[in-house]
Formats: sequence, C-alpha cells, structure tokens
Amino acid sequence: MTSTLGASRHAAPAATASRAAARRWLAGGIAAGPVFLAAGVVQGVARDGFDFSRNALSQLALGETGWAQNLNFMFAGALLVMGAVGLRQVLGGTPGGTAGPVLIGVLGASFWAAAVFPADAGAGFPAGAPDATVMSGHGAVHMAAGMVGYLALCAAFVVLAGSLAARGQSGWAVASRLVPVAVIAGFAASAASVLAFTAGAGMGLLWLTAVMTRLTFEPVDG
Repeated sequence: MTSTLGASRHAAPAATASRAAARRWLAGGIAAGPVFLAAGVVQGVARDGFDFSRNALSQLALGETGWAQNLNFMFAGALLVMGAVGLRQVLGGTPGGTAGPVLIGVLGASFWAAAVFPADAGAGFPAGAPDATVMSGHGAVHMAAGMVGYLALCAAFVVLAGSLAARGQSGWAVASRLVPVAVIAGFAASAASVLAFTAGAGMGLLWLTAVMTRLTFEPVDG
C-alpha cells in the first residue's frame, strides 16, 4: 500500500509536467493562423498595388519586400510543426493521436515549400505585372504545395472530429466535419473570386486555432 501511494505521488507531478510541456508545443499551433493572417493583412495594406479582391496573400512574397512574406511562411510553418508535436503529446493513444498530428505537420511543411517556391506575379501585382498570370515551374510547385497542405488540414479536421467526439465535445466534432466543406468550397471558387479562396484558407487556419485551444484547456491524460 505504501509503495502504491508513493508511486501515485510521483506520478502526479510527472503528469502535470507532461501537460505543461504539451501545452507549450500546442501554443505554436494556436498562434500559427492568427500570426500568419495578421502579418499578411498588414503587408497587403502597406504594399502599393496589392488588392485583396484580386491578389492572393502568397503574392506578397514577390517584389523588393517579399522577404517579409517569405519569413511569414517560414515562421508559420514552424509554429504549425510545433502544434503538431503538442497535438501528438495530447492525443497519443487516443483516436486521431497519430494521423491528426502527421496531417498538421504536412500543413506546416507546405508553408515551407510555399516560401521556397514563390507564387507567380499577376493581377497587377507586383506593380507593373500583367493582369494575366503565366504559370511557371515554381508557381506550379507553390500551388501544389498549397493544395496538399490544405487537403491535409481538411483531413486533419475530420480525424480530430473523432478525438473531440471521444472527449464528449459533440458540437466541436460536428463543426470540425463541416469546416472542411467551407475550406474546399473557397478553393473551388478561387477562379471566380480570390476573396473566396482567402476566406476559405483563413477559415481553416482559424478553426485549427480554435480546436487546438480547446484541446489545450482540456485535461490531458497523464
């Protein structure tokens, strides 16, 4: 009996430390979407010729100050990978405990790829660029990386819906199955409206923030 009580006393601080570590990693995933979107909006307002109704945030990586958006991509990717690590610690051994974090890690890697392979100029941005966009090799890789990353995010939401349902969060689970529909709809409408694309991508990132915040403040099994 004494040894059992002693083990319990030692296990409690260890579980608390584990929860604290997981939440520190999850903080990266929580911050990723808001930081990336806020930095993109600030740049879009400040850059001459940028029009949110015509230009995608990815195009901010072009031109003399494009380095700022490239840093934004790299930093957001690192935050997402941090979030994936925290998610693995929180969900390990539960539904979605492996697939969910891996899919979020893929999203983070897609942001790094987007920084290495920039989008093409077009729709009048940067200043002097033609209205029509001519697809280049790096532009095609950029688009492919974005598609893979956001499909991974949509799949992650479906996987995480199972984790949320198992924790008794049925409303969150339903929403996590519906948000991918809105994200994909935004991407599908991108040919007609850049704003629809931006809204879909932004919604996906912000819902990830919401889900990770919810998981951060849920009890973590020790």
